[in-house]
Amino acid sequence: MPSAIPCLGYGLGLRPPYYSEILERHPAVDWFEIVSENYLVDGGKALYYLDAIGERYPLVMHGVSLSIGGPHALDRDYLQRLRQLAERVQPAWVSDHLCWSRGSAHQLHDLLPLPYTEESLQHVAARVRQVQDVLERPLVLENVSSYVRTASADFSEWQFLAALSELSGCELLLDVNNVYVSARNHDFDPWTFISSLPVSRIRQLHLAGHSDCGSYLIDTHDQPVSDPVWQLYQRTLQHLGPVATLLERDDHFPPLDELLAELDRARALAAVALGTEAACA
Repeated sequence: MPSAIPCLGYGLGLRPPYYSEILERHPAVDWFEIVSENYLVDGGKALYYLDAIGERYPLVMHGVSLSIGGPHALDRDYLQRLRQLAERVQPAWVSDHLCWSRGSAHQLHDLLPLPYTEESLQHVAARVRQVQDVLERPLVLENVSSYVRTASADFSEWQFLAALSELSGCELLLDVNNVYVSARNHDFDPWTFISSLPVSRIRQLHLAGHSDCGSYLIDTHDQPVSDPVWQLYQRTLQHLGPVATLLERDDHFPPLDELLAELDRARALAAVALGTEAACA
């Protein structure tokens, strides 16, 4: 059954190299996704551009340091600053990653996978509810790419995501590239992952590039989207119906027109998968 969540269209990750050009050209992008941590400041150039671009385009907040699965207490100061940023930005939604990234004292600057156990499920669900109480909105959580797995698990990753969404009320950000990367690294069927998720809970899709190291893939976000990921994306839309799609690039930044061409490819694939009239505006 297609998702009943309204589709925001086709967006780009907002990155500093493109700030000026976005304001000068007003490119045909439906919305921008910001990295929340880049704007948890009191002033300066970043907030100037954020406000200016936010006057013209819808925005979505995407965090990288919530560490929702970590063993430490949630950072209440960070959550309050996140809420203040949301009040400023008025985002369509707020997302982060299903992972842990902080120990007792140090931010590790990586998105580390969780053990998919019943104990972990209950732990993360309780923390999601705490975050949602502060933000006063559903939290949207993204599947991360992974390179190692725990020795034992009670759930597959997709079963864990589905159970977490049911238990906590969170929504899901389905990163199609991350599914493909993890599937290659761990030798599972990416379609089993995607088709097993609750359709009605999927708020957003991510597309990005990766690096192929032969026997494994690394989610680098510094390459164009690969053909297998495009194929998986089109099949995903046929299954889900229209879902807001975001193209990410975090390094080796190309000219903006190259990213706009990739975004046009997403639109074209969606038109084929869904029919022109059914695709996102």
